Amino acid sequence: MTATAPAASPAPARTAARPPRPPRRTALLPTAALLLGALYCLLPVAWVLVAATKSGRELFSTFTFLPGTGLAENLTDLSAYRDGVYWRWMANSALYAGAGALLSTAVSALAGYALAVYRFRGRETVFNVLLTGVLMPPVILAVPQYLLLAEAGLADTRLSVLLPQILSPYGVYLARVYASAAVPPDVVEAGRVDGAGEWRIFGSLALPMMLPGLVTVFLFQFVAVWNNFLLPYIMLGDDEKFPVTLGLFTLLQQGASTPALYTLVITGALLAVLPLIVLFLVIQRFWSLDLLSGAVKS
Repeated sequence: MTATAPAASPAPARTAARPPRPPRRTALLPTAALLLGALYCLLPVAWVLVAATKSGRELFSTFTFLPGTGLAENLTDLSAYRDGVYWRWMANSALYAGAGALLSTAVSALAGYALAVYRFRGRETVFNVLLTGVLMPPVILAVPQYLLLAEAGLADTRLSVLLPQILSPYGVYLARVYASAAVPPDVVEAGRVDGAGEWRIFGSLALPMMLPGLVTVFLFQFVAVWNNFLLPYIMLGDDEKFPVTLGLFTLLQQGASTPALYTLVITGALLAVLPLIVLFLVIQRFWSLDLLSGAVKS
């Protein structure tokens, strides 16, 4: 018998060599534009931060971005000015911005959810009217709002600043867009099949899904009310009710005749920015990139 040669094992298949990836090229023009934009926004903040450390003499005699030695003195003088009226201004701003943002977010959530979920005659007309409010400058509405509140006897009261801030057309727009994306109709229908009422569906199902968008609405409205100057300027006459923006403006006007007040204005402006920074750092953990988190998957 003749021995047969063993069968040759198949040769391993050759893997096709991948072409080397071309090196990534950094888009220089967009990067430079973003850096210039960041520098444009941060430069005034850096100036206020440095200028708040200078005394009245150092403010006009030293290099612009050279820190001074008068921060503690500026804080003491600001707190002592007119028995601490600055801190009353800060408290007023916290009241206007906090209460106004909470009420505005609640109204925006209800209106945005209704416009996104329910089908009724005139829905698009109502939404288009709200969009018109987004495009309208606040200066156009300030005088009519003052006349209406004056007829109601609310001029020069805290309510005259708070009430016009409750309805935010931009907040309603954001809430509707977010509710359309985050609240699937199947979830609403499932709640109705289980016997839940409309308020329970909104509070137990829709509201948790809309929470990241409502946090954004709250932040935008808080910043808008905190920085608002025109409405309090028209509505209020008693400086005990001024927000910090209007109070610093009065200090700045007095600084034309009393230059020593300039350091108080700069120090007060620096302190007025800190609550916004703290608020942003506190609530940013509530943001989510997944619009459909917790909803159904088709």
